[in-house]
Parts: sequence; structure tokens; C-alpha cells
Amino acid sequence: MKIQELREIIKLIDHSSIDEFTFEEDGTKVKLKKKQGSTSVVEAPAVTEAPQASTPAAPSPAAPAPAAVPEVAATEEVPAASLAEQENLHKILSPMVGTFYQSPSPEEPAYVQAGTQVKAAQIVCIVEAMKLFNEIEAEVDGEIAEVLVKDGQLVEYGQPLFLVKIN
Repeated sequence: MKIQELREIIKLIDHSSIDEFTFEEDGTKVKLKKKQGSTSVVEAPAVTEAPQASTPAAPSPAAPAPAAVPEVAATEEVPAASLAEQENLHKILSPMVGTFYQSPSPEEPAYVQAGTQVKAAQIVCIVEAMKLFNEIEAEVDGEIAEVLVKDGQLVEYGQPLFLVKIN
């Protein structure tokens, strides 16, 4: 499965009323599950279980089924003082799970930092996922008010990366 196909599936699930989605292809299993407005993405090799010698008791319908794949929950820590300011600011969100990079290479300066003026469609960072370096663009014209993640930090789908004060 290509990253663009995965992005499209995430968008469709995110904008739908579906709470959980599982897809298997060529030994890879993708499970998307919404929780409190965020979407979790887990990708793992498909697991086949060997038959057991004894038959265990069937789980009751009220009990949740054991998860074969661990869940990844998006967390967002925001200082209480900046919550009021964020209402007037645009958030640039990560479109995927990956590693955040501020610059195209370690020797080059960051694309943007706090105080930098940006235009819509201007590259603000890179998120690397599965050896693919995806350029993330600003959606609005404005000034970078705050960089919310550190260089080299792992980011989740939908996690805020920047706050932009719109012009």
C-alpha cells in the first residue's frame, strides 16, 4: 500500500461516521480507530494463530475482544497559558505518522521558526514516513507564532506542528 493511498483512507474515515476500519493486504494489516475526534493508525504484519489443543470458553458479548494489534493514541500537551491564544491561531497539522524535520538536511537552516512570515503552499517542514520525505506546506498566509514539536520528534496523524498567526 502506498502512503498516498493510506492518506486517502485516513481522510475518508476521519470525515465519515465510521469508528473503526481494518484492511489487510499482502500480509500487512492496517487498523484505523477513532477516539475522541482523533484517528489512530497501526500497521503491523498480519498474525495467524496456531490451533490450540483445548477449546477456550467463548468470550461474553459484553467483554471486549483482545486486540491483536497495539493501539497508538495521539496525545497533545498544550500549556494552559497558550490555550486562549490558540483560538485566534491556525494550526498546521501532521498529515501522517512519522518523524518531524525542520530542515531538508542537518547542515541546512530550518525552513521556518517562530516569527517567520509564510505564504500558503510554502514548505514549513518535512515528515519522514517509511523512508519517504514528505514536504508539509502552510495552508494560510501568516506568521509562525510557535513551533510545537522538536526536530527529530515522532509525530502522530493530526498532531499540531505549528501555530500560525493569520495575516
